[in-house]
Amino acid sequence: MKTRSLKEYLGISLRGILMGSADVVPGVSGGTIAFITGIYQELLDSISAINLNAFRLLFKGRVSDFWKAINGNFFLFLLFGISASIISLASVLADIVGDPVETKEKILLWSFFFGLILASSIYIGKQITKWNFKNILGLALGTIIAFWITIISPASGTDASWYLFLAGFIAICAMILPGISGSFILLLMGAYPIVLGSISNLVEGIKVGDTAMLLDNGTILSVFACGCIAGLLSFARLVSFLFKKYPGTTMAVLTGFLVGSLNKVWPWKETLEYRINSHGISIPYIQENQMPDETGHIAMAILFTITGFILVFGIEWLGEKMNKENKIN
Repeated sequence: MKTRSLKEYLGISLRGILMGSADVVPGVSGGTIAFITGIYQELLDSISAINLNAFRLLFKGRVSDFWKAINGNFFLFLLFGISASIISLASVLADIVGDPVETKEKILLWSFFFGLILASSIYIGKQITKWNFKNILGLALGTIIAFWITIISPASGTDASWYLFLAGFIAICAMILPGISGSFILLLMGAYPIVLGSISNLVEGIKVGDTAMLLDNGTILSVFACGCIAGLLSFARLVSFLFKKYPGTTMAVLTGFLVGSLNKVWPWKETLEYRINSHGISIPYIQENQMPDETGHIAMAILFTITGFILVFGIEWLGEKMNKENKIN
């Protein structure tokens, strides 16, 4: 486990807040945020460290050694940031993204994420030192897969325990991959409104002290969380192996994931079909991209796209500066 100052751990929490914000929005990946903020490899290694050897330490009463083995402080501050972000932003972002009308706020939000993902694809692509045929093929394959995912018609979900567990398992695998949105996978599986609604209802239940709301929504989220944990522990090892064994090709595929996912976050859309969410409100279900018209807030959208683009390279610059300072110290 790395030794960090409180300031550095607060930086981990800030990264968690950004990751949580991204994971709430269908089309944006928390894994992308982890990658561009420089904690992706540590995240994979820390997840992979949660194994039988670590639990043997725990069962022997060596709690401190167990905590160090799994990089516990890193997880604690990161998960705090992610949880705080999801709880505080879930309803706000869901309202903006789920608004059946193409509002100015929705266009600007998608524009910001479009710039963020576009810059992220360039950033990850820059990490590839050699563009050979295998890497180019990986880029093309990743782009095609991600684009195909964005045009699949969403399914109708169920709150059955087995389905929520499966949804959590699959979605968390997507969330830790830069370029693949776990929230969008949940949307495709029909589980997005169930999970997001349960989070909002759980918070509301805590506020009003409704035991039934707490029990019902807590059960749904617990089953979903178990699926997430199972997915994390199994899939993180595979991704970590691919990064170490085939770094160039893996980077190329991830770059393709980001390029292909741009189709989902295009700011201007036409809603072809609606669905009714858990609150009885009509929200977009199937959408089609379109070119902006005179009411499309083009100037502001471009400004927000540029802001998202610059933010990525600003984070990169800040990360490099912090790394240099740490080496000097």
